[in-house]
Amino acid sequence: MKKRYLFTLSFLLSCSIAMAQEHKEKIEKSVERKEAISHFRYLASDEMKGRDPMRPEIDLAARYIAEQFWRYGAQEVEGADGFYQFVPFRVSGPPSKGELKIGDQTYEQGTDILVLDGSDLSGSYSLIAAGHGLEDDYSNLDVDGKIVVVKVGAPDQMSPSELMALGRKKKALAKEHGAAGLIEMFNAPTAPWGMLTNYLNRTQMTVDESQDEASLPYIWLKDLSGEHYASVNQGNKSEAEITIEGKINRKIQGRNVVAVIEGTDPELKNEYIMLSAHYDHIGVGQPNAEGDSIYNGARDNAVGTVAVINAAKYFAENPPKRSVLLCAWTAEEKGLLGSAYFADNPLVPLDNIVFNMNIDNGGYNDTSLITVIGLGRTTADPLIEDAVRAFDLKPTPDPSPEQGLYDRSDNVNFARKGIPSPTYSLGFTAFDDEIGKYYHQQADRVENFDLDYAMLYWKSYLLSAQKVADMDERPFWLPGDKYEEAGRELYGMEAVNEGN
Repeated sequence: MKKRYLFTLSFLLSCSIAMAQEHKEKIEKSVERKEAISHFRYLASDEMKGRDPMRPEIDLAARYIAEQFWRYGAQEVEGADGFYQFVPFRVSGPPSKGELKIGDQTYEQGTDILVLDGSDLSGSYSLIAAGHGLEDDYSNLDVDGKIVVVKVGAPDQMSPSELMALGRKKKALAKEHGAAGLIEMFNAPTAPWGMLTNYLNRTQMTVDESQDEASLPYIWLKDLSGEHYASVNQGNKSEAEITIEGKINRKIQGRNVVAVIEGTDPELKNEYIMLSAHYDHIGVGQPNAEGDSIYNGARDNAVGTVAVINAAKYFAENPPKRSVLLCAWTAEEKGLLGSAYFADNPLVPLDNIVFNMNIDNGGYNDTSLITVIGLGRTTADPLIEDAVRAFDLKPTPDPSPEQGLYDRSDNVNFARKGIPSPTYSLGFTAFDDEIGKYYHQQADRVENFDLDYAMLYWKSYLLSAQKVADMDERPFWLPGDKYEEAGRELYGMEAVNEGN
C-alpha cells in the first residue's frame, strides 16, 4: 500500500513538472521578441506624448491596446462598448483666486488652502462640524446651505489613496445632504502639506458620476494641530467668508480597455483571474537639461501594459482552467481612477474574480530579481515563486515597505474589495537613486531599458498567471491579512473564529 502511494505521488509530481515545462515552452514560443518590443516601443514613443489621460493621445494608446486584444482573439466583455469601459472624468483646475476667511484669519489658495473641486463660490456661510463627514456623522445634523467642516480621512484610512477615495465619498454625501460646500481639515501624517500643495495646486482629474455640471466646492485647509476643527466643533468659529473665482471644471471621457478569454474547466471557467496594468503616464512637462519634455513612461508602465497584451496572445492560444480577464486601466497616475471606477462599476461580478495579478513599476536596479509587492500575503505565493524561478530569476517581496507601494497602485482598489491582489514588479532592492533616475522622469525610455530582462519579465509574468489560473483550490489571503475579512465577506466565506 505504501509503495503504491509513493508511486502515485511520484507519478503526479512527474506530471506536474512535465506540465510546467510544457507551459514554459509554449510561453517561450508565444512571446516573440520583435513583436513584444514593437508594442513596447510604440506605447512609450514620443508620439504618445506621455499617455496623459487629459490629452487626446491617450485614446491612441487605448485603441492600440484594444486592437491587439481583438487581433489575438480575446473576446469583448458583456456590458463594455467594444473593448472599452468608458469612464466619466471631471477635470478641475485651481482657481485664479481662492480665499477663505474664518474669524480674523485669512487663508490663501496654494498656501493654507487647496480648492480641490467645485464651482466658483462667493459669500458668507455658516460652518457646521460633521466628524469625518461619513454617513453616520450626518445623523440629526442639518447642513442645508451650510459649509460642512470635517476631519481628514478616517481613523483607519489615512494613506494618500484612501484620503482621495474618501474625499470623493465625503463630497458626494455633503452634496446629498444639501451642503453649500465641504472643508476638510488636513492634518494627515502620511502626506506633508508642502508636497501636497506642489502636487495638487494644479489641474486635477477625478471620477465624475454626477449628472450635474456644477460640483460642490471642496477645500482642504491646513490644520496640522487640529485647532481649526476644534474651534468649529466647539462653536467658537461659526462663520466663513469664501471667495473662489476662475475655477476650471470640464468633463472628459476616459477608457479602460477590457477583454476576456474563457477558461476550459466546466466549473472553474466561471471564476476569473484578472491580469491588469495601467497604460497611462504623466504626459508632457518642462524640458530637462537635454531639452526633453516628454515623459515616455517605459518602466511606468508601458512595460506592464505589454505584459497584458502578451497575455492576450498567449492565453487566447492556450486558455487555462479559469477565465482570464484582461484589463488596461486609465488614469492610475491621477489617483488610481480607472481601476477604482471598474471596482465600483464592475463588468464582471467581483465575487467571480478570484485573483488580481496587477503589474506596475517604478523601475529596476537588479535584473536577477522579480519584486512582487504583496508577496507573502496569499496562498498563490508558492506558485508565483516557482514561475519566477523557472526563468532563473529570484522572487522577492517589497524591499521598501516604507514607500507604501502596495497602496499606491491599482491592485489596492481590488484588495479593499477582498480580492487577493499582488503587484508584479521589476526587480529592485531599494527605492534608491537608480530608481529615481527614471521614476517619473523624461529619461524613462525604451532606449535605456534592458530588453533581455524585459523578455524574462514578460514570460515569468505569464507563467505566474498560468499557474494561478490553473490552481485546484481558489487562491485566497493568508490568515491574518488586513484584507482577509473583506475577502471572506466578498466570497461568502465563514468568518474566522478568533477563539480557535
